[in-house]
Amino acid sequence: MEHDIRTPERREPDDDKLREECGVFGVWAPELDVARLTYFALRALQHRGQDSAGIAVGDGSTVLVRKDLGLVNEVFSDVDLAALPGKVAIGHVRYGTSGARSWESAQPHISAINSTLIALAHNGTLVNSDQLRIDLANLVLPFRSNTDSEVAAKLIGYFTEQTGHLREGIAHTMSMIEGGYAMTVLRDNALYAFRDPRGIRPLVLGRLAGDRGWVVASETCALDIVGATLVRDVEPGEIIRISDDGLTSMQGVPALDRASCIFELVYFSRPDTLVQGTSVYAMRNAMGRRLAVEAPADVDLVMSVPDSGTPAAEGFAHQLDLPYGTGLVKNRYVARTFIQPTQELRDLGVRLKLNVLPDVVAGKRVLMVDDSIVRGTTSKQIVQLLRDAGATEVHLRVASPEVIWPCFYGIDTATQDQLISASMSCDEVCAHIGADSLAFLSLDGLLSCVPPDAYCCSCFTGDYPVEIPPSFSAGKFLDGFEPNNLNHASPASQMQIEEVLRAVQEKGSQDE
Repeated sequence: MEHDIRTPERREPDDDKLREECGVFGVWAPELDVARLTYFALRALQHRGQDSAGIAVGDGSTVLVRKDLGLVNEVFSDVDLAALPGKVAIGHVRYGTSGARSWESAQPHISAINSTLIALAHNGTLVNSDQLRIDLANLVLPFRSNTDSEVAAKLIGYFTEQTGHLREGIAHTMSMIEGGYAMTVLRDNALYAFRDPRGIRPLVLGRLAGDRGWVVASETCALDIVGATLVRDVEPGEIIRISDDGLTSMQGVPALDRASCIFELVYFSRPDTLVQGTSVYAMRNAMGRRLAVEAPADVDLVMSVPDSGTPAAEGFAHQLDLPYGTGLVKNRYVARTFIQPTQELRDLGVRLKLNVLPDVVAGKRVLMVDDSIVRGTTSKQIVQLLRDAGATEVHLRVASPEVIWPCFYGIDTATQDQLISASMSCDEVCAHIGADSLAFLSLDGLLSCVPPDAYCCSCFTGDYPVEIPPSFSAGKFLDGFEPNNLNHASPASQMQIEEVLRAVQEKGSQDE
């Protein structure tokens, strides 16, 4: 693949954080500048994906799209936004877990349904997209990318052509796709939003001030920036349609056992996002306080790995009445440069991103709080940086359990051998990263800090709420690890596309 010099690769080989696939937004507001509203909402969701950004707008007669590799403010200018007039829009920021990093993989994806254009934006991963792609190819439907999102767009287009109704096309597609997903779709004059039947990936509905329109988004922080008020979650399996006729809802597929992604609360969501009326910041602060109860330490200073570990570190220090200080300063602009570092600088690893304050940590027993440890590379380097700056002891506390199992529903842990806790005990991890002590928050402790719900904790437990097909998981588990599929795939997902269509047509004739 050719390297685009305008948008250099932002992923660092030593990056020790999980990455979410993307964020989605949609707005229906005939009296407002929907492209500009979407732009600012995507800025609020930028933490969910930095590979590419895109906006699609419906103006009542057609669909216009602008997308490219890069951050939101790189992709869009005032001129670009002015060239996207309309009454309805969807937007997307992407970090790719399915498909190569390329312009074709950027979203929204466009599909033609006869003479009608639709655009689709997707957050999540479909675990059965490979077989669906084969079935669609057999129907002579062309693809421009290798993403599961385009598979969904093509499938919706196919069923819509056959049934004559976009909502029916979406519903039949939902019956066939398996995984975690939240999607927005638009046509020239309407917005659609829908969510997987277990509610793995988040999606919320909001209303603009003065009843001037509706919005949907991956997080409430995107509602805040456009002046919308949270109404409710989009329910698992629900399809929402917003148009000149107002907002209507139908159940696309039956809701199944709830399995909200727990890592949204541990790391992915912005601290100011609300979930069930509670800020994510408050939850993470509570995780730190619970961690202090479970694994206290006799230290002189509590500090965080900025920024995601800060709320938990504050809670930890408060619980034990310990001093809290800023021992690490984050360089927020390293990833923004278009000039690539030399190999010598790249070898410095985390030093490009974090600087230690020696006058804060020198001569002290330091306890560092982070939200998670995935590969262990960054933790090891930070521990050494603190020792080099004069810390006499370095202790590490983690505000979540050990990440042992790969995720298949929209997080970039593709293989288990990437996860340090899958092959090392806590003591072994501690020795590997060079800390004086290490402890993780228990799963029960984590669940006590978040709103009552049924969560997907498969990255901690290996209990997968959506069946992982062997063809999808082959080679992704270490020897001796077997995933526990809690549920079987839906019957429709095991059928070929034309079989599902025949079943739909037969049911329609019986209903008549």
